[in-house]
Amino acid sequence: MDNPIGLAAGERVLLVDPKLRRYLLRLRPGETFHTHAGILAHDDIIGAPEGSTVLGSTGRAFLVFRPTLADVVLKMPRGAQVIYPKDLGAILIAADVGPGQRILEAGVGSGALSMALLRAGATVVGYEIREDFAERARLNVADQLGENLEYRIEVRDVTEGIAEQGFDRVVLDLPEPWDVVPHAARALRPGGIFLAYLPTINQTGLLREALAKAGFALAETVEILRRTWHVEPRSVRPDHRMVAHTGFLTSARTLADTAERAGES
Repeated sequence: MDNPIGLAAGERVLLVDPKLRRYLLRLRPGETFHTHAGILAHDDIIGAPEGSTVLGSTGRAFLVFRPTLADVVLKMPRGAQVIYPKDLGAILIAADVGPGQRILEAGVGSGALSMALLRAGATVVGYEIREDFAERARLNVADQLGENLEYRIEVRDVTEGIAEQGFDRVVLDLPEPWDVVPHAARALRPGGIFLAYLPTINQTGLLREALAKAGFALAETVEILRRTWHVEPRSVRPDHRMVAHTGFLTSARTLADTAERAGES
């Protein structure tokens, strides 16, 4: 739970400089943070209320906040490319993620999606083929959400099978999810949701064919575009840059006989 009083030693904080550049750091007594805009003493931040203004050595003002999950995802150490915050939110809605659900996540990467699923109250079993990615995800998730989580990562190839059954959701971020479709059909409960994140429409086409062949229903593919606006009294217009295409989200649902049909395919 967030500390309602003051920023404490050991906490992560977000610094925002006058040009709205963002810096993520962990507060440690006696240390300093160096930027081209000045040096800040951690001791000047520790104990301050969230939303305070702190002056650096050059007199420039920095705003200090506790970081949001989106801030952490974009700034945390990563072994693999993370899923952007705009897609994380869409995944939670498309997969209808909620408290108490059992979710298989494969291709955990740096743990960004794991954090979103866990914060929504789900229990997550992760499959990751690379040990270094699995370890990075464990560290990132523990650093942000703590150790006492319903979270387990196994270093294994999900295309070779899923060891457990009765999952409410299967969520994939890997290059060939069509190879997982038959396994997911058997691992998901009837009415469960399959969701995959893919960068190209060619991959998405292959996935949709596999989903149809395996007997999934209500398949849908979307992409999320995010455009911010420049808003001042005499100038209201779209910003010159936007986060446009990052990936395609494809979701589908299992029927009562999907597992049987997948076994026949």
